[in-house]
Amino acid sequence: MILKAVFEDRRENQEYSGQHIYFYILPLKLPMFLMVYFFCLIVISFDAYTQSTTNKKISVILITDLYHPYQDPGDNFDLVTAFALPEIDLKAIILDCSEVFRKPYAYDAGKGLYPDNNGPRDPGFIPVLQLNYIFGRTVPVATGPFSTMKNTNDKMFDVPAFQQQGIELILKTLRESEEPLQIASFGSARTIAAAYNRDSLLFMKKVKEIHLSAGTSEPLFLEWNVALDTNAIVCLLRSQLPVSIYPCAAANADSMAYGSKNYPFSYDSHNTYYKLLNLSFIEKMDPKLKRYLKYAFGRVKRNDFLRCMDSDTIFSIDEQIFSHEHFVWETSLWVNVSGRKLVKAQDGSYYIKPASETSKFDKILPNDLRPCKLKVENSGLFSFHEIEGNSNFHIFYRGDIKENEKAFRIALPNLYLSFKP
Repeated sequence: MILKAVFEDRRENQEYSGQHIYFYILPLKLPMFLMVYFFCLIVISFDAYTQSTTNKKISVILITDLYHPYQDPGDNFDLVTAFALPEIDLKAIILDCSEVFRKPYAYDAGKGLYPDNNGPRDPGFIPVLQLNYIFGRTVPVATGPFSTMKNTNDKMFDVPAFQQQGIELILKTLRESEEPLQIASFGSARTIAAAYNRDSLLFMKKVKEIHLSAGTSEPLFLEWNVALDTNAIVCLLRSQLPVSIYPCAAANADSMAYGSKNYPFSYDSHNTYYKLLNLSFIEKMDPKLKRYLKYAFGRVKRNDFLRCMDSDTIFSIDEQIFSHEHFVWETSLWVNVSGRKLVKAQDGSYYIKPASETSKFDKILPNDLRPCKLKVENSGLFSFHEIEGNSNFHIFYRGDIKENEKAFRIALPNLYLSFKP
């Protein structure tokens, strides 16, 4: 007698939804050692099959207001996470660029935006090429429109062809995907909104979640990413799309808050801002990633920008460049997109762990997405209230703000030190 196993997949909407295993007992006159041999083959095959279904990567489109040289070096810093997290399959990168910040001096930035005298700059193709080079990848990249949407229904067909490539890359990536994708947005949402206006049915079918890093936890302050294109934010927040909102700013500027009286750098339980005291851990990172970050933070402008990733002797920068404070808004979003958990280990240290690697001794800290209802003003300001039940909108919640910052100050360096291209 020998067991014969037949595996059957059931797939619905291109998503794995279960497995059925049927065992048949066949009367075979075989020696005992052959029966054992075949049974072991069945067990090994089933184990490999199970691993193949549970180790599936998460497909992501990234929108980032990454410039070269930087406007905010945090964008260059954050891009490493998208390339290095093993759970992420980065399908496309869309560069979000605003015309006013391409100028040498942006004194007329607009409402909610600040003057910038640190230009000129252009979309950050060079940082993306450097990380493709370091990781041996070919992640496609394109830029979106430099101008703002005229209204919430604008499809932006009138912008120059070069600036339409970002919109077209989003649509192409969605059409070619066999399953719904995640979209992570840092910067304005205009490329997403314009693509949605061109093919809303495609978005409803192929977008699993839009993770939107933007806004203020209360409608008292026009946050930077919202101010970059208010029509784009209003478009998404009045849609039926699945949107998770990670407010960047906190509306407690008139109180002591937690270390700040400034909206963009204030804290509450729903916004994502925290501060690293320094970036000295970068010196211990993988050599190529360290060179990438030195090139970015040092605002290096060499023509051999790929060769600069290969040797420490090619360029030099101020040795104190990583000794300063660094402001962060992005980490909580990547924790959720990757399916990881922010945990406090038994030894008191903090880590950003894969959910499968957490133990019963780990304390899992809040990094939640809670269903909510939204009220969105034409100005881009919005308010929310949490609800019981289902909603296409979710709001970020991090619990104790002091422990959250303490945790990320330890967990993020631990994560970056683990990255090995």
